[in-house]
Amino acid sequence: MSGRRRARRSARAVLLRVLGALVALAVVVGLAVVGVRWVTGDDTPTASSGGAGTAASDATPSVADGTSSTEASPSPSASSSAAGASPSTSSAAGGSASASRTATPAADRPRDGACYRLGYDAVVSPTNGARSVACRTRHTAQTFAVTTLDTVVDGHLLAVDADLVTSQGQDVCPARLVRYLGGGEEQWRLSMLRSVWFTPSLDEAAAGASWLRCDVVLRSGSSLGRLGTDLEGVLSTQDGRDTYGMCGTAEPGTSSFSRVPCRENHSWRAISTVDVSGDDGAYPGRAAARSAGQSTCEDAGRSAADDALDFQWGYEWPTAEQWDAGQTWGYCWAPA
Repeated sequence: MSGRRRARRSARAVLLRVLGALVALAVVVGLAVVGVRWVTGDDTPTASSGGAGTAASDATPSVADGTSSTEASPSPSASSSAAGASPSTSSAAGGSASASRTATPAADRPRDGACYRLGYDAVVSPTNGARSVACRTRHTAQTFAVTTLDTVVDGHLLAVDADLVTSQGQDVCPARLVRYLGGGEEQWRLSMLRSVWFTPSLDEAAAGASWLRCDVVLRSGSSLGRLGTDLEGVLSTQDGRDTYGMCGTAEPGTSSFSRVPCRENHSWRAISTVDVSGDDGAYPGRAAARSAGQSTCEDAGRSAADDALDFQWGYEWPTAEQWDAGQTWGYCWAPA
């Protein structure tokens, strides 16, 4: 009996050791499975992915429900090649933008009424990136109108630097300046205030800009003069016309003649204008332009003189270059 009991105890011990080993093995396997799920992230939301051709973005991807998991980076450099996607966002193919972007500062619409300190070279450029200055300080340009460019012609989207786009300034800005300054077109012609216009740069246009900015400047010889703080309606007053009117440093046609604002030293003044006509809008030629205003300006000089029998007058006709720039009239002059 004792021998059988020992044999049974020995078999029972072996069985218990085997069962213990199996239990331990099951525990280890279970822990391993849990660890694998944690490492592979099976319990976290799936991040959205960019569509084919989408540029790499430095923004944190959005989670599957479309909300951003963290605040998107304000960098303006990310773009998308998905059809119809805004160039300022990174977009999943066929879906909504995956992260919001801060607008490029350069693409901000110019502010109406802003003042600038510009040189002559700057105002003859089609684009301008100068920072505005306080209008109470010295400035040579002021924005009087901001509108939107029409970049679609006959159903085709044109580049912002296309001639049909940039030429819109000629059609819009001078007419708006006449209304802004007051006094009518004749007083505007007789002033040294003129309009210049700017369109977005190619980089700004790529960021969504499509504005047209109209500025007023004061010509003074071959440079720009300082502007006052408020030009709206200025030519409807005599003080404004005496300040910004067109005057000359000498008799027109002489070597020492130069146009200056009437607030500067002068000896002659433009007193009226004469429209010059050409066939189908073309320049009529120097001889025809010269003869167009002779009698008209003589009468104007006589009317402005103290003595109708002893007076001086002058006539300045437009050149072909001025005609192409939009000046299709001549000037009648009289001593100041």
